Amino acid sequence: MKKMSLRTRVLTGAVAAGALGAGTFGAMSANASTPAAAPAAAVKADASDRNLRQSTHLTVAAATKAAQAALDAAKKENQRVSVAVVDRDGNTVVTLRGDGAGPQSPESAVKKAYTAVSWNAPTSELAKRLEQAPNLEDIPGTLFLAGGAPVQAKGAPVAGVGVAGAPSGDLDEKFAAAGVAALGR
Repeated sequence: MKKMSLRTRVLTGAVAAGALGAGTFGAMSANASTPAAAPAAAVKADASDRNLRQSTHLTVAAATKAAQAALDAAKKENQRVSVAVVDRDGNTVVTLRGDGAGPQSPESAVKKAYTAVSWNAPTSELAKRLEQAPNLEDIPGTLFLAGGAPVQAKGAPVAGVGVAGAPSGDLDEKFAAAGVAALGR
């Protein structure tokens, strides 16, 4: 194979780059002049709202109020805890890590809150169910230890408060209940 001179290689590269650039510009120009596709149809609500479902969620302010009340209850008893509030879907709304709380406590608090809202029951009650159904522990994101309390509206779960870090689950759950109670004030 014959070797190309440096000049030939530079010119060949420039021509190739120019052709590539022209092709890209042409594609962009063609795309810019093409009308945009129509947006997906919006969900239409009918008279009975069969296509829509409403749900109740805590505001960030309410979730923060609950978390702070739980943290304050723990401080009064010289406990170093973390508190989490999750919404009905298990998404974390607020997490507060108290001064001196252990590194595992924020994650544990979230899992306790998630577990409480998922089953609409305090996690201490759910921990007792493990005797009959030990496979519950295998559900991702859950933690079956006392310290989680559901927040309800009209009997339905709308959020969960989880507390972790106290020396016993009973204390964690007491503080979580204080957070839930703060929402009623």
